[in-house]
Amino acid sequence: MSLAQAFSNELDHELTLTRQLIAVLPEAKATWQPHAKSMTLGVLAMHLADCFEWGVDTLRTTEFDFAPIGAPPWQPTPFVSTAATLERLDHNGAALKAALTAAGDADFFVPWSLKQGGNTLFTMPRVAVLRSMIFNHHIHHRGQFTVYLRLLDVALPATYGPSADAGI
Repeated sequence: MSLAQAFSNELDHELTLTRQLIAVLPEAKATWQPHAKSMTLGVLAMHLADCFEWGVDTLRTTEFDFAPIGAPPWQPTPFVSTAATLERLDHNGAALKAALTAAGDADFFVPWSLKQGGNTLFTMPRVAVLRSMIFNHHIHHRGQFTVYLRLLDVALPATYGPSADAGI
């Protein structure tokens, strides 16, 4: 199995789990946050929807500067609605699937750098960026999202096993 196929299979699984969780996001609570330093529920949902877009950029470029000198810094996509967030997740998931399909195994070992203001924060092979900064990052924030939902008493769908919520 190629690296692209392995990541693609994982992507399908993770998209399904994330979609189920974002679908239960109560829009009336989108501005809720558990702490003043925490993201709001809506911002966190959009962060989940955008993580896979960064995977596309990882496979198509060799660096990303989120605060480039002489240009505006990267800005997160604002939360508008649950439906719009699901559409963005679906779009970004499909785009990453296409980028993975187009990649050969050698493409995964090209060095990729994250920068801030022209300064390199790290450089790793694309395969390591996809694993750590895309997939693991996404799973981390999805876990955070489930905690937010639990604190809001939203019934959680099953993810990697049964949910504590009856009938789900």
